Amino acid sequence: MAYNQTNNPLGPAKKVGSTKNDEKPGGSNAGKYDSSEGPFCGPAGGAPKGTYPVGTEKRGKSAIKLAHNAPNPMGIKKCVYKEWPVLKPKK
Repeated sequence: MAYNQTNNPLGPAKKVGSTKNDEKPGGSNAGKYDSSEGPFCGPAGGAPKGTYPVGTEKRGKSAIKLAHNAPNPMGIKKCVYKEWPVLKPKK
């Protein structure tokens, strides 16, 4: 049986690592990541600090896929391509 907020025996679910920035566009995971998972491309796209980590190629790919959630998606993509040139689309 899956628990939701009304029948969870531990009480209502709490957002882990929540900050005041998590309500801003592109900031739903603000405060979730450790600084060792960086660098972060969120600020380049207008998202809060500590979002869109690109410390690994896999995270870089994820940041590109999720960039549409940021206020400036091209800023996220440019930052990722700077960190991981291999992810830049071929012309």
